[in-house]
Order: sequence, then C-alpha cells, then structure tokens
Amino acid sequence: MRGIRGARLGLLKDAPAFRLLFLATLASSIGTWLAFVALVIDVGGRTDDANWVSALLIVEFLPIIVIGFFAGRLIDRVSRRWILVVSDAVRAGVFFALPFTTSALQIITLAFAAGIATSLFRPAVYAGLPNLVSDRDLPEANGILQTADNLTWTIGSVVGGALVAATSPDVAYIVNGVSFAVSAVLILRIRQRFEEADRAPSRGGWKDLTEGLALAVRSRALLTVLVAWSIVMLANAGVNVSEYFLATEVFKGGDFGYGLLVGATGLGLVAGSLFGGSWVSQRGLAVPYAVSIALMALGFGAAAVAPNVWVAALVVIAAGAGNGVAVVTNALLVQRGAPDRLRGRAFTVVMSVGYAVLGLGMVVAGPLTNAIGARAVWGISAGLTALGALVGLVLVRGVTPEMRPGDALPASD
Repeated sequence: MRGIRGARLGLLKDAPAFRLLFLATLASSIGTWLAFVALVIDVGGRTDDANWVSALLIVEFLPIIVIGFFAGRLIDRVSRRWILVVSDAVRAGVFFALPFTTSALQIITLAFAAGIATSLFRPAVYAGLPNLVSDRDLPEANGILQTADNLTWTIGSVVGGALVAATSPDVAYIVNGVSFAVSAVLILRIRQRFEEADRAPSRGGWKDLTEGLALAVRSRALLTVLVAWSIVMLANAGVNVSEYFLATEVFKGGDFGYGLLVGATGLGLVAGSLFGGSWVSQRGLAVPYAVSIALMALGFGAAAVAPNVWVAALVVIAAGAGNGVAVVTNALLVQRGAPDRLRGRAFTVVMSVGYAVLGLGMVVAGPLTNAIGARAVWGISAGLTALGALVGLVLVRGVTPEMRPGDALPASD
C-alpha cells in the first residue's frame, strides 16, 4: 500500500505539467459542484416547479449529445490548451453573470452556455493527458483525475448546500467563477503541449467527422467502451431515477436515507478511482474492467434485496468502487485505442453516445419505476450491468494497446 501511495504522490511531484492540470481540474470541479447545488436551489426557489428543475438538469448534459461529434473535430484541429482556457473563461463569465439574472429562463440559458464549454473542456483534458505523462504512468494519472472529480462531487455538494443555506446562491456563483479563473491561469502555466507537435492536415470537415466515427467502430478498444458501457449507462439510468424511491418508500429512510445512498456511491467512486489506476497498471485492462463492472452488478443486486437502507448503503459503496475503476479503465481504453490526431473525436463520440443512452434510459426508468417499483428496477439494472460485464470481458480481451514509441522502456541489463 505504501508503495502504491508513494508512486501516486511521485507522479504529482515529478510531472509538473500533470500537477498543474490536476490542480486546474480540482479547482474547477470544486466550484462546479458548489454551483450545481446553488443552481438547483435557485431555480427551484424561484419557480417552485419541478419542470424547471428538470430543464436545468437536462441542459447540464445535453450539449455533449448535441454538439459532441462536432466538438471532437475542434479538439483535434485547434490547440487543446486554448480550448481549455477559453472554456474556463466562458464558464467564469457565465457564473459571474448569474447573480444578475432575474428569471429562471435566464439561469437555464446561461447554464446551457456553461454546459457547452464543459462539453469541450472534459474531452480536451483526457485527449491531451497522454501527451503530459508517459504511457506507464497513464493509468495512475487517469485515476488521480477521476479521484479529484469524485471527491469534489462528494464533498462539494454538501459544502455547496451549506454555503447557500448560510449566504445565498449568488455567493456560490461567484466562488465558482473564481475557481474557473484560477483553472485557466494554471493551464496557461503548463509548458508541455497537449497534442503532438506535427499534426496531419485536415481532410475536410465531413471527412474529419466520419473518420472519427469510423475509428469508434474499427478500434476494438473504443468498441469495447461504446458497447459495454452503453449497457451499463442504461442500467445506471434505472438506478439514478429509482434511487430516491428505494430510499424513501421501500426502506422508509426519508431524505436522510436518500442522502446516505448518494453519499455511499460517492465514497465508493473515490475509493475505486483512487486505486483503480494502480490495479490496471499491475493487472492490465481485461481483469479490472470486467471485475469492476461485475462488482457494480453485485452491488445493485444486493441493494435491491437489502432489508434496510443501512445494508443498502454498504453494498452501494461496493458498486460505486466498481464504477470508479471502470471509468478509469474506460478513459485508458480510449486514450490507447485512438491516435492523438483522432483522440478528441474518440472521447466526444464515447461521451455523446453514453449520455444519449443515459437520457433515453431515464425517460423509460420513470414510468417503469412507477409500474413495478424501485426494487424491481434495481434488480433489472443489476442484470443489465452483469450483461455489460460479460460483454466487456469478451471485447476487452481482444484489445492489444501498444505503448507510444516515445514511451518504450529501455531493456534491463
């Protein structure tokens, strides 16, 4: 354990460019989760209408579905550093403007603009990451970034609620605006390039777009993520929609019980992403990917038959841990399965498909939960996740990622 922790801290110490990127994403993630709570409270308080809150949640991930395929080409053709900086600048401007809004529609419009910037920022970070660290350190680097995101999700939501309760949503907006400004400054300090020095010339807009889509089908690594993780995202939709009803109606746990399940998921995600990179480095891709998704299935299934919310929370931690490892492995599969000139398109295709499946699943999960109950939906989700684990195992065993030439290790004497 000590060796693993030392290697992880060593990566932050010995890779200055990665350290700056980590601090930038950490700053923006903290502000994002503070503001997420503030946005929901602000819109809900102004309208007292669940439809407006639903619209706000939709615009959080709609941009990656709508513009994702076109955003990928931009990430591969334009400086990724400047995409990150401009995205941060846009998001900072949005949150500095939010205190001056006078209607829910204005809030949602600005949130949509921030969502567009985020749909460029996240894939640009992960597309550029292989150019900041060695291939040997790539699993750990992905794990560290995911850990930061999951930890801020777990803590930031609680702190955001407390901050809004003690002050107002406007304070959370300003804090978030500052966090994006800090992130932009940190990224500007990174001296390494986020892309290869020599890029292939563009083949034209339409050909560039179709080349990215063709890669998603041709690359076994990307196909693994697209197929297996789409099944898991469909299962996650059922879990997310029915979780509140499982906690409050089935387990009689009230709002506290719901918060307990959400917090347990976050705790598991942090643990999984924290140690997932080391596991992948030691065991390769196949075993961690299949076992992590199977652990999610086991957790969902155990929660579906749990006698109370406390037992459910314990097994949900395991499901969250599996999810954390799987997300790290997904990122690594895309990074190693796509050449640098297509990596932005690869990430946006995977993200777009995943969010589209999640959205469609949520549309179905609502009426299904009403019809058959939350326990049954969690049971179905467990079965779907188990299927995803099996499909992932079959597909990932055919993945033979090669190290980048510059990262090949010298032979030992």
